[in-house]
Amino acid sequence: MQGNEKLIVGLDIGTTKITAVVGEMLENEINVIGVGSHPSTGLRKGTVVNIESTVASIKKAVDEAELMAGCDISSVYVGIAGNHIKGLDSHGIIAIKGREITAQDVERVIDAARAVAIPMDREILHVIPQEFIVDDMESIQNPVGMTAIRLEAKIHIVTGAVSSARNIVKCCNKANLEVCGIALESLASGEAVLTDEEKELGCLIADMGGGTTDLALFKNNNLKFIYNLTLGGHNLTNDISIGLRTPLPEAEKIKLKHGTCIPQNARNGETIEVPAVGGRSPKKLSKGILAEILEPRVEEIFSLLKKELFSHGLENSFPAGFVLTGGSVVLDGITETAESVFGVPVRIGEPNKIGGLKDIVRNPAYATGVGLVIFGSSASCQMDLKDTVSQDGTGIFNRMKQWFKNII
Repeated sequence: MQGNEKLIVGLDIGTTKITAVVGEMLENEINVIGVGSHPSTGLRKGTVVNIESTVASIKKAVDEAELMAGCDISSVYVGIAGNHIKGLDSHGIIAIKGREITAQDVERVIDAARAVAIPMDREILHVIPQEFIVDDMESIQNPVGMTAIRLEAKIHIVTGAVSSARNIVKCCNKANLEVCGIALESLASGEAVLTDEEKELGCLIADMGGGTTDLALFKNNNLKFIYNLTLGGHNLTNDISIGLRTPLPEAEKIKLKHGTCIPQNARNGETIEVPAVGGRSPKKLSKGILAEILEPRVEEIFSLLKKELFSHGLENSFPAGFVLTGGSVVLDGITETAESVFGVPVRIGEPNKIGGLKDIVRNPAYATGVGLVIFGSSASCQMDLKDTVSQDGTGIFNRMKQWFKNII
């Protein structure tokens, strides 16, 4: 590796799998040069419940990525999810007094809008400007240079539990990694799989992981709405395990190999072999039984997402359709089921804004990891991984420790 190469690592700490993606920054593109993944056992529904198990999984995923990329990883951008994530809208206004609006004015009005009461146990993760209002002119995206009497800003604030952010940072630190930034996983996934046209017109994205399904609405190139549902691929696996009376590991294999949520696709007499529990002999069952188990659970997940979305009056806010991504969208017929519930076009989203090892990461399961690399490439604290630690062990480690002091 050249000494001046800029490398960024995205670390997706999921409920069922931890993934590390190493991206190399070029002038007009990000090349993926390393990928590592390892099963996760220390999280439940997106939240860390076992520090040591999570640290061990992080180390193994990072080691694999280091081996593939041929570099030492010291710093990462990590994702955060879970039902503790909340979004709220806010509004701020400042006086301009008839002069031109400057970039400093934009910062001031955003600061005024974010000055809302946040409980002590919550931390602001993202402040996303939605639009600016210059006097009576609405829907202004960039007011700098305009003459005005007053300037208003509408923003969307994403908050999360301080304890969850602290535990993620602690796990990374125990794995000898420094955290350069924390990003909402559904926001990162949207950056990786949505097109500019979809984000402008209005598009839903659901990141279906093992423990949670994270819903996000993008419109006018901004994040408008977020919701976390604590149902995911693990619930499907558990349903198969109970319905077919088979161990969880075998249920996961059956889901990945034979899973379908459309009974009509399994009515050809095809059978599957199902291992039994307690040393009993395996049994052969119709594939249609598997579809009858999975169909109501998948419909339930999409119906709950639709109910939450419609309760906020957003039923007409996604004319560009619905994009499914994440490791749990591998089921046959899942797009058809989503279309029947939402009544809009649905597609599977794969990372498409990168080069390098794109054949490996062009998979819905890598959407968050690639999105975190994209997030890191646009963040202010880009770093060269070969220079993250000086010889005396200081450098960015101490700077990031100070940055996270308020949540650690």
